Amino acid sequence: MKKTSLKIAAVAAVAALAFTGVNATAATAADTKKIYALGGTDPFFTVVKNGFDAAKAAVEADGHKATWLAIKDWSNIGPDMNKILKTALDSGADAIATPIWVPATQNPAITAAVKGGTPVFLYNTGLTERKKVGALAYYGSDEFPAGKAAGTYLKSLKVKHILCANMSPGTVNHEARCAGTKAGAAGVKFSTLNIDITKFKDATAVANAVKGALAKDKTVDAVMATSNGDAVVAGVKAAGSKAKVGTFDMTNTLMDLVEKGDTAVVLVDQQGWLQSFLATTAAWYYSAYGILPATADVLTGPALITKANATKVKAGVKSGQR
Repeated sequence: MKKTSLKIAAVAAVAALAFTGVNATAATAADTKKIYALGGTDPFFTVVKNGFDAAKAAVEADGHKATWLAIKDWSNIGPDMNKILKTALDSGADAIATPIWVPATQNPAITAAVKGGTPVFLYNTGLTERKKVGALAYYGSDEFPAGKAAGTYLKSLKVKHILCANMSPGTVNHEARCAGTKAGAAGVKFSTLNIDITKFKDATAVANAVKGALAKDKTVDAVMATSNGDAVVAGVKAAGSKAKVGTFDMTNTLMDLVEKGDTAVVLVDQQGWLQSFLATTAAWYYSAYGILPATADVLTGPALITKANATKVKAGVKSGQR
C-alpha cells in the first residue's frame, strides 16, 4: 500500500476506535473475532481492497482479525462467491462482509449462513437483497438512480444515441446501471452492447467490441460503460468516433480525460473504498461489541464527476481512496 494509504489507515484506525469508545487494549485470545470480507478482482477492487486494509488496521489494533478473500476472475461469479463464503465460514468467521452479484446463486448460501448464526453485512451491491437474506446492513450505491443520474447528464449534452456497454450481463448492479441510464435519458435513442463476462478483464477484447459496435452503427454519439472505462475510451478512439464516454468508477487516466474535456465526460463514483471500509468496520463493531447503527442502508454514491469538479477529486484517485 502507498505511504499515503498507510497514513490514512492509521488515522482511520484511531478514529474507528475512538468512535466505538473502545480503548487501545487488545482483546484477549478468547475474545478475538474473525472478520472476513469477500470481493472481486479488477482495478476497481484494488480501491475496494484499500478500504478494507484501512479497516483491517483498526480491527487488528483492537486485537481482532480481518481477512480478505477474493474470487480469481469474473467467469463464474455466483458459484465462486459461494466457495469463498464457505471458506470464510469453515475458518470460523464471526462476521462476513460481501457483495451479492448473482442473487439466484448467492442468496441461498448467504441466507443459510445467517440462519446458522453468522452475521452478514452487504456492500457494493445487494441493496434489494438485504432483507431477503437477513443481512444486517448494506453499504454501497443504489445503482438504478446512479445510472439515471448519468443518463440525465448525457441527455443534457444533447446526445442523440446512447450505447450502454454492459460489462457483466446478468449481474444485478450492471443491469441496473444500464436500466437507470436509459430512464435518465428518456427520449434519447438507447441500445445495449453486452460484453462477454469472461472478457471482463481483457481490455483489448472490450475495446474491440466497442469499436465494432460503433463501426456498425455510426449514429451512436455517447457510450455509457458499466465499468472498464479506459478500454471503452480506447475502443471509441480506435473507431475514429467522437462519441462521448461516461463510465462507472474511475482511474487516473479517465480523470485526466474528464478534466481536459477529452472523450470521457462523466464518471459515476460509488466510492468503493468507503464501501469496504464501512462494511468491514461494521462487521467488527457488531461481532465484538454488539454495536449496530439504526440506519441499515447507507448509500456511498452516486457522485457525478465532470469537468466542473474533476480537479478536486483527482487527489483521492491518486492516493487510492477513489
